[in-house]
Amino acid sequence: MKKISFASDNYAGIHPDILRAISDANRHHAPAYGSDEYTASAIETFREHFGADVEVHFVFNGTGANVTALAAMNASYQAVICSDKAHIQVDECGAPEKFTGSKLLLVPTSNGKITVDGIRRQWRRLGDQHYVQSHIISISQTTELGTVYTPDEIRDIADFAHSHQMYLHMDGARLSNAAVFLGLDLKSITRDAGVDVLSFGGTKNGMMIGEAVVLFNRAINGNFMYIRKQSMQLASKMRFISAQFQALLTNQLWQKNAAHANDMALLLAEKLSEFSDIKVTQSVQGNAIFAIMPEVLITELQKKYHFYVWDEDRYEVRLMTSFDTEAADIEAFVRDIRELRTA
Repeated sequence: MKKISFASDNYAGIHPDILRAISDANRHHAPAYGSDEYTASAIETFREHFGADVEVHFVFNGTGANVTALAAMNASYQAVICSDKAHIQVDECGAPEKFTGSKLLLVPTSNGKITVDGIRRQWRRLGDQHYVQSHIISISQTTELGTVYTPDEIRDIADFAHSHQMYLHMDGARLSNAAVFLGLDLKSITRDAGVDVLSFGGTKNGMMIGEAVVLFNRAINGNFMYIRKQSMQLASKMRFISAQFQALLTNQLWQKNAAHANDMALLLAEKLSEFSDIKVTQSVQGNAIFAIMPEVLITELQKKYHFYVWDEDRYEVRLMTSFDTEAADIEAFVRDIRELRTA
């Protein structure tokens, strides 16, 4: 029997419009390594969303986007301040530290969001040759716990970073979901809020493969093409990544996909709230639900559904919705919970 998945938006398939764009790009030969018309067109579309002077570089995946973005800004004796729950800390197998040589300095968080007060505790010993020098602040939008930074919160962090000669990086693997939640465009919560470099996600929002590194601070751009190549993130047939982004960023597809995923998350959270022994632990602001439920319920549900146990000590699970999640999937999941509780 086919399992319904709430494990990750990475489990979802490819949106038909994006699949069509890949097929269209496959009709003839095109120059390699980004010297093609699809890449040029996609970059211009990015500039329509983020500003005419931004630099855009396509890579294979989210970890590649984060690693290359951080490497473009940091020397090995410099450090990245981030949440203790950030993707670069908990889900990238040490890749940022291995490939950049930079240490991650962690800010403890309960909801995934760091604040200036928390950052300030890690910003210390400047000029001390015995200690790594803080040079980047990295935030995730949405966070690993599904919460969302407001533009004011981002601006506060950006102002602190810039006044202390640091850069602000945003891991925007689910930026589209955050923008939909806030009711804002992509530029308002990135460039306009003071972000220097953005890792922009496509895979979790209907694409097959590919992410983008968007450079708002032109001082960073000089060496990026070489960093991308050394990091094994330069695609020879780049047009198949570029064409996907062109489709995603045209006709508001990014927004439609993210809005549906967010709506499904809210529906699932509403249904779970009906059960007294299930507790939603984080505000549902994107397409993620975190909930504590009885161990026996988790064990039985995982026989039919894909999802992750996020915190084994608390029996806290993460349930993710996607652009192709259906209300019927949620109804089936909730129906099985109801039946298992009465068995």
